[in-house]
Amino acid sequence: MSKHPLIVNTDWLAERLEDPNLRIIDATTFLKIPDKEGEEVGMWSGRDAYNQGHIPGAVFADLMNELSDPEAPMPMTVPPREQFVKKMEELGVGDGTYVVIYDQGALVGNPVVAAQWASRLAWQLRYEGFDDISVLEGGYQKWKEEGRPTTTEPGHNPQAKFSGKRRPELLATKEDVKRAMDNENIILINSLSPEDFRGETNTYPRKGHIPSSVNVFFGSHGDPKTRQLYDTSRLREAFEKVGALDPNKKVITYCGGGIAATWNALVLNMLGQKNVAVYDGSMNEWASDPDCPLITGS
Repeated sequence: MSKHPLIVNTDWLAERLEDPNLRIIDATTFLKIPDKEGEEVGMWSGRDAYNQGHIPGAVFADLMNELSDPEAPMPMTVPPREQFVKKMEELGVGDGTYVVIYDQGALVGNPVVAAQWASRLAWQLRYEGFDDISVLEGGYQKWKEEGRPTTTEPGHNPQAKFSGKRRPELLATKEDVKRAMDNENIILINSLSPEDFRGETNTYPRKGHIPSSVNVFFGSHGDPKTRQLYDTSRLREAFEKVGALDPNKKVITYCGGGIAATWNALVLNMLGQKNVAVYDGSMNEWASDPDCPLITGS
């Protein structure tokens, strides 16, 4: 497990900016959910935003174009291990380093507080066997609002050696989820909004949620004003309500495309639930397959 906290604040990072073993990664990606009927979901890389300003020393990780599978039918699917490891080594992430990842916000035009892009990369790193990772609470926006230093100078790290081993148990497939529907020892968590969960939106090919899954909205853990997580007791309550903190149970989180689900997974890990997998295909895959059941309502 990580030698450092899973989620760190801006003070914590500011004190360590000069540490030669620290690797700061900007994982910004932009996602626009349609406001009106018939609009397409928009998604684009945060590279331009990184070039306009980032935390000093940070390097940019392109989740969309370099760290997802170019052959997959859906965006943002886990890439082949070789592709991921090569990119991480180029960014200087590997043996003897520790990583802090941040992003510039969860959704375009939406005040929801969640470091879902940072948590996605953190989850991918853990999946490939690298542990010493923290996610920055409040991300780049909080850092900037506090008047901390920023730069347009590209970050650069020496090439690293990445020797971790893949952990298949951190990823759930469609077949795993089908089996989980009837298994009372597995809690399926839908991380989307209550409206998506109940089937009141048209974001995915079909409406509703996976049978037996429960709803814990990924955007309900942070305060939009302070950009900080709510206190631990409030976070615990949200997950205890659905039985997800029971140490004898496994949890599988899912969302639209395996991004928001990683934020719920990270918060669960922080609260002590270690047995969490993310359904990488999530609703993009499930709702595209007419043989996969969905139910609407709460």
